[in-house]
Amino acid sequence: MAATAPAEVQRRVERLNAASLARIIEPDEEVVGRVGDGQLLPDELLLASAGLDPGTLDGQQMVRLGRETVAAVAVGGIMLESVLMAGFSVQISRAEDITDPRITYLLHEMGEETRHSRLFVRLIEQIQPTARNPLDRFPMELVARFVVGRIISMPALLHTMVLAGEEIPDLLQKRAAEHPDTDPFLRAVNTYHRQEEARHLAFARMVLPEVWERANPIDRFVVHNVAPIVIREMYENLIHAGVFQAVGLPGIRAWQSAREHPRRVALRHDATRPVLAALVGAGAVRSGHVPPPWRQLCGVDAGGEPTT
Repeated sequence: MAATAPAEVQRRVERLNAASLARIIEPDEEVVGRVGDGQLLPDELLLASAGLDPGTLDGQQMVRLGRETVAAVAVGGIMLESVLMAGFSVQISRAEDITDPRITYLLHEMGEETRHSRLFVRLIEQIQPTARNPLDRFPMELVARFVVGRIISMPALLHTMVLAGEEIPDLLQKRAAEHPDTDPFLRAVNTYHRQEEARHLAFARMVLPEVWERANPIDRFVVHNVAPIVIREMYENLIHAGVFQAVGLPGIRAWQSAREHPRRVALRHDATRPVLAALVGAGAVRSGHVPPPWRQLCGVDAGGEPTT
């Protein structure tokens, strides 16, 4: 694919650039309003994403869970988008041809991500969450900084994380936006965000074969063996231990138990299998030889077929 794709990729990227230029959505003007005072998300979506059984929480606790969950996912989205933009900045600084339409698209994407983050900040301010992740302290902060440094400096890993960082929230937001019991303003936020994220996903899938062809052996090894672990922890920490503690559950213990809850695991599989499919399509993972860490993350066998 990589030997014949560059010219076609360039044409497709130019179309993405035109699309981004033609429809610039300013969320402060077009996504107005505020969240209501209730739960924000319906029970079925909340319980699946949090990994809890019906009846675990009472009505007031479910309201609190919904609000803390939405805020935690928004905070996680801002943090992830900042890492991806840092990686894009490194790519731009190393570009051999600054006029390449791929570079132009990265600039478009960074502009769109900053608008998304501003909207998420507004959403968080409205909710005023109290949950704090108890793992956000030494030594985990040092580990996180190390991981971020590797992500932004390794192109194949960066683009893999772009796919994961777009696919996982996209599934959560799709289900929320399509559910009639989701808070109307939250539905509008999710719908707006998914419009532009669809282009970001298309771009990442489009350039991944080129990126993989140029990747060094260390970058490739990390994508095969370490990226699934990082993606798993990113997924689990979207709804972190502090959210459980905020609703009266035993924090880290409840969070650890929720990691293995069948509905939360099923959601992880649904969200991450498209990432693996993109890697297979790009030639980064050979069909029939899916590395064990990816099998565990996505719930698939060596051929990429679901095991559950």
